[in-house]
Amino acid sequence: MGALLVGLARVTAAMVAALVIFWALSFQTSFLPVLHPLLMVIGFILLTGEAILAHRTLGRWSRGTRKSAHLALQGAAFSFGIFGIWAKFRASDGLLSNFLSLHSWMGLLCLSLFAAQLLAQGEGRRTRGSVLPWHVFVGLYTYGLAVATAETGLLEKLTFLQAGRGQGEAAAAAPRSAEAVVVNALGVGLALLCGVVVLAAVSPKSGRVGKKTSATAADRSNGDCAAATMSNGDDVANGHHHHRPYLSKQQN
Repeated sequence: MGALLVGLARVTAAMVAALVIFWALSFQTSFLPVLHPLLMVIGFILLTGEAILAHRTLGRWSRGTRKSAHLALQGAAFSFGIFGIWAKFRASDGLLSNFLSLHSWMGLLCLSLFAAQLLAQGEGRRTRGSVLPWHVFVGLYTYGLAVATAETGLLEKLTFLQAGRGQGEAAAAAPRSAEAVVVNALGVGLALLCGVVVLAAVSPKSGRVGKKTSATAADRSNGDCAAATMSNGDDVANGHHHHRPYLSKQQN
């Protein structure tokens, strides 16, 4: 089940990457606006998903190697996120003009939580053990928030397309309709990807379930053996010997 979910996540991620590249190259006209969706979707969201799945996809590697790969993917995703925000600032009218929408506020919250996650990676072993459930929760929440932020950005783009179509631009109606289809498909793909990645992350590993079941069965078997031993000991202590009737018959 886990391998199937990971494979489905990879296929969905490839479809999302293909859609955002096609959208950027086919409908965007300048370089910096193209960088923002490419970096935030491929560089941030897709790499964050790979970081979440690293402990499952690298299950045969050592625990230290899995943690190093997880941290490296997180660091790369965070770098792409920062660069993507810089590209957005450089492509528009300045810093303050970009923080007037829900999309920008959610993006700032998402990167802040992501930075806090990276800082938490450097805590001691005892501290990590106590905050591990919170680390997993905040990581999945941040990933879901990143996808939701991307969806609000796509919604803004669709709103601009609708506003432009309403201004009587008949010549551009067909290309904008095609772009709206691509944007909608990208939004659906991101929603599906988020669900598959989160489900793969929280589903139990088959190996762990098997080991846990075997350990439980072994404990029960040992408990039954111990109970039988105690019962035989009680019989001996009370003078109840099962071979006495046989001995009595021999004496008679």
